[in-house]
Amino acid sequence: MAKLVQSKIAYGGDYNPEQWPRDVWDEDVRMFELANIDIATVGVFSWVKHQPNEETYTFEWMDEVLNHLHNHGIRACLATGTAAHPAWMAKKYPDILRVDFAGRKHNFGQRHNSCPNSPTYRKFSVALAEKLAERYKDHPALAVWHISNEYGGACYCDNCAREFRVWVKNRYHTIDRLNEVWNTAFWGHTFTDWDEVVPPNLLSEHMSESQPTRTAFQGISLDYSRFMSDSILACYRLEYDAIRKHTPNIPITTNLMGTFKPLDYFEWAKYMDIVSWDNYPAYDTPPSQVAFRHDLMRGLKHGQSFMLMEQTPSQQNWQPYNSLKRPGVMRLQSYQAVAHGADTVMFFQLRRSRGACEKFHGAVIEHVGHEDTRVFQETAQLGHELKQLGDRLLEARTKASVGILFDWANWWAVEYSSGPSVDLKYVSEVTKYYEALYNEHISVDVIGKETDFSQYDIVIAPVLYMVTQQDAEKIRAYVKNGGKFITTFFSGIVDEHDLVHLGGYPGPLRDVLGIWSEEIDALPPNKHNQIVVQEADGRFQGTYDCFMLYDRIHSEGAEVLAVYGDDFYRGEPVITRNQFGQGFAYYVASSPDDRFLRDFLRVICEKSSIQSLIQASEKVEATLREKDGQAYLTVLNHSSEPQAVTLLAGRGTDALSGRVVEGSFVAEPYGVYIIQLKII
Repeated sequence: MAKLVQSKIAYGGDYNPEQWPRDVWDEDVRMFELANIDIATVGVFSWVKHQPNEETYTFEWMDEVLNHLHNHGIRACLATGTAAHPAWMAKKYPDILRVDFAGRKHNFGQRHNSCPNSPTYRKFSVALAEKLAERYKDHPALAVWHISNEYGGACYCDNCAREFRVWVKNRYHTIDRLNEVWNTAFWGHTFTDWDEVVPPNLLSEHMSESQPTRTAFQGISLDYSRFMSDSILACYRLEYDAIRKHTPNIPITTNLMGTFKPLDYFEWAKYMDIVSWDNYPAYDTPPSQVAFRHDLMRGLKHGQSFMLMEQTPSQQNWQPYNSLKRPGVMRLQSYQAVAHGADTVMFFQLRRSRGACEKFHGAVIEHVGHEDTRVFQETAQLGHELKQLGDRLLEARTKASVGILFDWANWWAVEYSSGPSVDLKYVSEVTKYYEALYNEHISVDVIGKETDFSQYDIVIAPVLYMVTQQDAEKIRAYVKNGGKFITTFFSGIVDEHDLVHLGGYPGPLRDVLGIWSEEIDALPPNKHNQIVVQEADGRFQGTYDCFMLYDRIHSEGAEVLAVYGDDFYRGEPVITRNQFGQGFAYYVASSPDDRFLRDFLRVICEKSSIQSLIQASEKVEATLREKDGQAYLTVLNHSSEPQAVTLLAGRGTDALSGRVVEGSFVAEPYGVYIIQLKII
């Protein structure tokens, strides 16, 4: 795949010169140069500007934009502009308009409003992408292609209904097999012809507009989620192929959105030369959750560097409370992205729009239009630092001995499951385990089912509800060969069609875990139970709280490490460990409190000789990236107060200040330290 060619961490963001008169452009690039901005994303919503009617294409304005950027040493991330179709197209070809979950056909408006299975959309979007590639393939400003923008949004129109029937026919081949995997004997849903299949929405299988995951047939809804992710991906791939023909050496991407539920990003990443994503935490989003999403984006392509395509220099516009980023926070969050694998730092937007819904979204250049603002001064400082940092961190790889499994199809299935608790949220359970390790300053990779588990000492798979036979065989082999595998309640329940594994939970994982889960209790948020640890192991002992779901499990060879402290299943196992081959498999039968997870995972890591990177409070974050025999320890103080930090990996030099760092030091409020280590 083509790579982004760069000599430093690229710095810039979304730029919309078409919204401004020509005389503003000169002032823009003057200020870009002051801030050391060297890359600009252009043309993101430019379809109608490029194509004002069906027969006409107008690229002269983009010629001028790219030439202007190039003349000032700024490279272009050139977008295809296909995220919002023109009004004339919607009027002339209404098949391009989406039908929503409630069955309503939309008019022209907003964005992401195109049906992904519309022949009209695919025809015109691919044509535009190819014309852009033909025209700009040799332009010296072109650094990377940006297809569409923040893909998303399901459709339930007649186009999608027809294509869904084709999709399921290709997947299952016979109507009998379709009925089997969808369990249509239930409620007399048996299909006798492919044309009887309709999309599962509020007019068919779903029961509530306010609770869109409430579906009568989980298998149908699960397959429609797969189908829609595939359909939208097909649109991206058509544009990708059209561009690749003309620019084989220019990388192609599209901006993802972290834990965005509708699209299976592990599948998408296979067709991206470099992963890019948009990071928009709220004012009160814990830094650990941002770190998790960075690590997820890095994990999509097995640890490769990614692009931070968008963040705001200050405030957002769509949150309930659009707080300013406090002085130092934008810099801190930018380096957090770099610490987790970003090779770019980019903003939305470079100049603030005058009107419409994003006019109060933050920008490098504010409405006042000059450089004498706090935000501009902070961005200029960061631009100077990134220039000084040079290429030291480019393509550096993160070193982690713990992998946490994340799987989109499992996410969909868990939350379509119709029980046992409305409070069960897949991402929340996964991030609980991540946060426990984050607070212990232990590096983690977020991995997919196709990742090679053998490179990790520990693999954690919270709420692994959906387990195929292939998944089970991979887990068995990993544990048998010496790995430590941790999974939780509500795991091994169903196969890839959401059909329950018969013979007892946790299905095909029963032997490797050495347990049988007889039944699952669910309690409301004001009720809880206790985990009473029986293993006398230093800091891992005592009583902890647990919540939400409670598997009643029986040991079938597994060692019982802890039991429930209350209710009729008091004294029954809640934490088990089973030796399987050379490794161990752990089962956590309830949702524990944070204190338990930190103690539990700390002990397992210590037994695997996995050490913390630093000693510090949970307000401080640490990551380690390696390149060319050098290690770079990034220490980030997410607090507005000074924090004590002790290095556990020798001494080194801070790449930002040039100071020698060793032993203990005090991290300044919102402080950033990139320490090139001499001893690891």
